[in-house]
Amino acid sequence: MKSALHFLVAARQCEIGELEQLMRTSTLVNLLGRFIHALQKERGLSNIVLASAGARGSEARAAQIAECERIAREVRDGFDHLDTTAQRVGQGARLFSRIAYVLQGLDALPALRERITALAIGPEAATAAFMKLVVGLLAVVFEAADSATDPEISRLLVAMFNFMQGKELAGQERATGVAAFGTGASDPQRQQHWLHLIESQERCFQVFAEFAPAVPLALWHEAGTADATLAVIERLRRVGCTAPAGAPLDTELSETWFDAATRRMDAMQIVETQLATDLLQQCENKIADARTTLQAQQALLEALPPSPQAAGPDASAFFESAAPAEPPAASFGPHLDRSVLELVQDQSQRLQAMQGELETVRAALNERKTVERAKGLLMARRQLSEGDAHKLLRQTAMNQNRRLVDVAQAVLAMADLLPPAPPAEH
Repeated sequence: MKSALHFLVAARQCEIGELEQLMRTSTLVNLLGRFIHALQKERGLSNIVLASAGARGSEARAAQIAECERIAREVRDGFDHLDTTAQRVGQGARLFSRIAYVLQGLDALPALRERITALAIGPEAATAAFMKLVVGLLAVVFEAADSATDPEISRLLVAMFNFMQGKELAGQERATGVAAFGTGASDPQRQQHWLHLIESQERCFQVFAEFAPAVPLALWHEAGTADATLAVIERLRRVGCTAPAGAPLDTELSETWFDAATRRMDAMQIVETQLATDLLQQCENKIADARTTLQAQQALLEALPPSPQAAGPDASAFFESAAPAEPPAASFGPHLDRSVLELVQDQSQRLQAMQGELETVRAALNERKTVERAKGLLMARRQLSEGDAHKLLRQTAMNQNRRLVDVAQAVLAMADLLPPAPPAEH
């Protein structure tokens, strides 16, 4: 008959298996971060080419495409090494469907590049196309964060996801500025979108700061003091966002803006790399600690007499205080300095504490899912853009002095009352 200790050992083995899966997922997240960074740069260079009608940026774009292709091969290899046994992967259905979506995007990328080379697509459309792939990659990161079962690793994944999302918005801002300066004109709609990107970045970085460990947070604060780069960015933001409708913009500022925005994003990449390093180190430490504990429990198991049920702990001790003033005496002999009951109590209390911490961390992810669902509903039912849907939610929250997530929940609750989208015109 198996004893409680047998199941404690099995529980620890399951925990190690989950941590090893998290380690593989975290390695993939690190790789996806590098790939997203490379795609973001390719997107900006593509906009330089398109906005200048091929006069600028072609050589740099070709080199960046080669870099993206190199990392894309690593990403595909990383996907291949994931454990696709659905029963053993948290949120497996959602994670694997996100990966399938990304692989479709990777297959479609060469055709997009050909259209850009042929100048058969505009800067805004090219930006939107790259965004679709990057958003798919970020969704994989989100599912990894949402499926983490260890609170400390979950905190790191939440910090990393929000930082990567903020960095992607910074990349979209870079592409928007390149398009505005490259074409020599801005307009009110583009300016509103530009301002929305700036504001959205700040929200992501605020969540990152809430969950990030000390070293990446210090690097982020250090990046925020790079006065020369930030001064150029702020000056060109004012030029691009406040120019009167129809007023010409200096096309020479396109590459000046791109270079400054790229320096800012490269500084972000340093922070992201540190986050990835901390994430992998945390996984390694957790696995090492769990294995050490497993060895100790296995040693206890081997020391059990042939019939542990006959020499087991006094059953009445089960109903004693959960935290006795003195540790109970060893029940399987003097060489066992901790009873099985104490191990069970420690394991139960540790898992309960972990669950409480995990729920706190996941609240940030759940709020994001609620807001995104509400935005999607408004976009579908009211034919709004993503920026306008978010603006409507934010403005309603301000007017009613409520949290954004509370307004989003109210919108979802009234989904059946919202008018359907008007039929498409033919």
